Amino acid sequence: MDITRLSPDDAAGCADAVALLTATHAVDCPAALLSTPFGYAANLRYGWDGDPGRSYLARDESGTLVGLLQFFAPTYDNTHLAWIEVEVHPDHRGRGIGSELVRYGEQVARELGRTSIGIGAWDLPKADAFIKRHGFEQKAIEVNRRQDIATLDWATVQKLYDEAVLASAEYELVKLTGELPDDMLEGMIAVTASINDAPKDDLDIEDDVFTAERLRAYEESRRGHNQTVYRVIARHRTTGELAGHSLVTVERERPHIAEQADTAVSRDHRGHRLGALVKTGMLLWLREAEPAVTQLDTWNAESNSHMIAINEQLNYFIVARTKDYQKSL
Repeated sequence: MDITRLSPDDAAGCADAVALLTATHAVDCPAALLSTPFGYAANLRYGWDGDPGRSYLARDESGTLVGLLQFFAPTYDNTHLAWIEVEVHPDHRGRGIGSELVRYGEQVARELGRTSIGIGAWDLPKADAFIKRHGFEQKAIEVNRRQDIATLDWATVQKLYDEAVLASAEYELVKLTGELPDDMLEGMIAVTASINDAPKDDLDIEDDVFTAERLRAYEESRRGHNQTVYRVIARHRTTGELAGHSLVTVERERPHIAEQADTAVSRDHRGHRLGALVKTGMLLWLREAEPAVTQLDTWNAESNSHMIAINEQLNYFIVARTKDYQKSL
């Protein structure tokens, strides 16, 4: 088997990777949201926020693409950790390809000086058994939920928004598209870092470290992905302090698809229903600004009961569950 690193400039290779993912997900998780070839290349070039991962294509002796290794080694923080995902084409499973890709990922992680490696997979019995055979232990569960905008009860959204407005009278909403103004950048560093209060369960991971440069890199990455960024920010009326936000991106290539990138409320400002305020405020804004959007995806730790409760009030439904595993190298 020939394993080679995929370049974001390799359009054919990126298309092959997406074709393989389409085949694997048709069996493992048909409802999952997948990248287009353009989006896949953009992720290899820009990553989530200027810290891209790698992909490796595995081809057999005939040149057929049989497997895919996706590899990420953070550089902003968690520099002890590497993370992998392994995909094997359904027609070629049971031949040791997945095991070889896991070993390859571990070797790359060691070469980079990483001391811990994680792997994620859909919550399937065969995947669980395969990963545990390689010495990984389950550490967390994540859940992908989706909102069907076309059937959303807007009267309920408006009611929840109105109730949140009453509970948060000391705050106002600021709506932004694109880049953050310079005078809000410092305040948004602290708000964005509030995501570190989300449950980590048993994962051996450190807090994310956010800087002005990282927030700007996120904006540049979204431009590279050809996505529009929508922000709804809660600001304290008296002090001007930024208290929370909801962040959603809308694809221009597929304008019916939106993704919830972040929702967070600073610890000092909790207890005023700001999470519900920014999420419902975002939905009402998107209805006007992006009428083509029909689905909005979000991910949460299964243990994040507070955010899940808000999502369930907004008629999100479960698409899939994934399990996160880790082991020491």
